[in-house]
Amino acid sequence: MNPIRRDIDARGLPCPQPVVLVRQALTEGGFELLEVIVDNEAARENLLKFAAHAQCAVEAVVSEGLETRLRLRPQADPSAKAPESPLPEPVAALPCDAGPRPVVLITSDGIGTGDPDLAHLLMRGFLYTLAVGEVPPRRVILMNAGVRLAVEGSESLENLRKLADRGVEVASCGTCLDFYQLTDRLAVGSITNMYEIAEHLLKGPAVTL
Repeated sequence: MNPIRRDIDARGLPCPQPVVLVRQALTEGGFELLEVIVDNEAARENLLKFAAHAQCAVEAVVSEGLETRLRLRPQADPSAKAPESPLPEPVAALPCDAGPRPVVLITSDGIGTGDPDLAHLLMRGFLYTLAVGEVPPRRVILMNAGVRLAVEGSESLENLRKLADRGVEVASCGTCLDFYQLTDRLAVGSITNMYEIAEHLLKGPAVTL
């Protein structure tokens, strides 16, 4: 009898969406084998690391050109066939109690000082990861060019709205919105001031981008 299989086509999806799709599938269950296809090395390696963390047996890793098919079996089986390529070292499991949820301070509409397109791509990926993560931050504060993420037309607007829907406070610096003449275009969250920002950051924990 053939095992129940589920297929995920993650070609063309940026990091971390392939991993998120696999995690969602494992949460939903209802299958014995999961076959995933990706088209870049970063997605392949990230899925292998996630499989080790999620205790999935990797039964096959087949690459053809840029595309790779991975066959995963939920719940590691010691008798599972070794994959066709070496696996990375298993990553440590996340602690059950990750501590208090942090405040995330974002001061730009991109991450890093290299290529602007890459910086914006990284920021979209980061906010997407926050939006779908198991434990969201308790507050996202936007300052300077970071306020551009919360206005009409922003490519990150959907992810900020998802965070707000999950109870995360999204707050944009009023001075910054005024400076960039964006106050009337704010599309998610509320307007805050320097006093409130300092108070939230001093209470900690805080992460700054």
